[in-house]
Amino acid sequence: MKNKKYYYTLFILTVALIFATTSCKQNKTQNDTELVISEESQKEETLYRPNFHFTPKANWMNDPNGMFYLNGKYHLYFQYYPDGNVWGPMHWGHAISKDMVTWEEQPIALYPDDLGYIFSGSAVVDKNNTSGFGKDGVTPVIAIFTYHNMEGEKAGKIDFQSQAIAYSLDEGMTWAKYEENPVIPNPGIKDFRDPKVVWDETINKWIMSLAAGNKIMFYSSPNLKDWTFESEFGENLGAHGGVWECPDLFPIQVDGSDKIKWVLIVSINPGGPNGGSATQYFVGDFDGTRFILDEGFSGQLQDKNAVWLDYGRDNYAGVTWSNIPKSDGRRLFIGWMSNWDYARDVPTFKWRSSMTTARELKLKKNEYGFNLQSLPVNELFSYASKNIQKDSINSNEIEGLLNKSDINFAKLNLRFKLKDLKKEKYSLLFFNKVGDTLSLGLNNLENEFFINRQNSGEVDFSEKFASKISKVKASKNLQELKVQIVLDKTSVEVFYNEGETVMTELFFPKQPLEMFSIISNDETFSIENLNIQEFKFK
Repeated sequence: MKNKKYYYTLFILTVALIFATTSCKQNKTQNDTELVISEESQKEETLYRPNFHFTPKANWMNDPNGMFYLNGKYHLYFQYYPDGNVWGPMHWGHAISKDMVTWEEQPIALYPDDLGYIFSGSAVVDKNNTSGFGKDGVTPVIAIFTYHNMEGEKAGKIDFQSQAIAYSLDEGMTWAKYEENPVIPNPGIKDFRDPKVVWDETINKWIMSLAAGNKIMFYSSPNLKDWTFESEFGENLGAHGGVWECPDLFPIQVDGSDKIKWVLIVSINPGGPNGGSATQYFVGDFDGTRFILDEGFSGQLQDKNAVWLDYGRDNYAGVTWSNIPKSDGRRLFIGWMSNWDYARDVPTFKWRSSMTTARELKLKKNEYGFNLQSLPVNELFSYASKNIQKDSINSNEIEGLLNKSDINFAKLNLRFKLKDLKKEKYSLLFFNKVGDTLSLGLNNLENEFFINRQNSGEVDFSEKFASKISKVKASKNLQELKVQIVLDKTSVEVFYNEGETVMTELFFPKQPLEMFSIISNDETFSIENLNIQEFKFK
């Protein structure tokens, strides 16, 4: 018995010692892991968190939603999953800005409930209280969104998406859902979502554009509660490589004239011009019931199949703000700066996704038809702290100016004109000392603009991220070209010829980009009207 008890005690002591040793190792490993996570998180904040593009403080974000302006504030709602950094049960996040540049994130606006997740939609300021939700003279704001019933989808049903409304009596800070939702039940269409509403003052009704698989359906309502189907558009027009999403129908004055046309924006995933998701548009007229494509724009579609708002890979699901005052008169837009091909895989982990810069849209008519142009809003340039201007300069001088002027490339606006161009390639290179290079420009040999991020840093997180160079056709043999480049830590937005052609793309350098050069076999081209600006933010 004595020997047995001795061995039993020894066994207990041995186990305790092993447990204690293992615990120490586990604690040490856990501490090391926490340290690594902390270092990675700090690196992510320093290297990748944008300086002037909206990102949520944490977790997943995609489509912009419910955008309206009221009493000096721009409201931006967005698809948001607060419990993870990949797509999950959708809420509406919320941010507010006084200038569309610096944003203050707010508490979550809309939560999922028994009817489903809160998918994309829009918001309007009901100034005439057509909905009857206004009380004691308070103007209601009405959100119109899609309910997505995940249980219904998993059960194999078709009618798992419907349209619903909520109202706010404190300028969009808190919301009450309508007790009689949904206001538009599903008519038997699988993809039936993303309502965008506008007031048509010619017929005194609200008009809803709704994505329905491969087309847009239009509804009208006098009160935002009772909706009547009017017509549909697009089943055999434009690009159809994937599902149509996030429509936006609005009137816009043709630049330089008194003429009013209607523009219909439609996002598509997949099927974009350079792969994955992208946004196309149509120009025509709306008679209160139907959208009628402009005859000239129809010719553009036959030639190109689709006309795109942005030919880069990272501007999707964008829509415009409602309730912009007539005294302002601008049509203001923002998009989700990512692509469904790799949005879940990008090398940020505390948060995922950012928005593009806010942009002003203008409709211009040229020899080819109507062109929806976009440029960054003027408010962005009020943050310029450094400003270098030159009337004329050569390529070596511009390189010296940028590389020796203590310019922070991650907060840069660069504008200039290239003149006397030949049938050659003109590459604008942003790079750093570790070999990361972002290349963009004009290839006059092939008559195309391009962005090449294949050697821009971290690219291996998705085989679709940098598998090819993004390209778009340009006019033949351009002899001069206006270029504007807005550069943040992980994004480049390029506006050619006052926004006639736009390309937006992400990149993830291993170190900040800090040098610039223009490379071409043509040694005689000139650079004019150079303007270099660095932005300063608190």
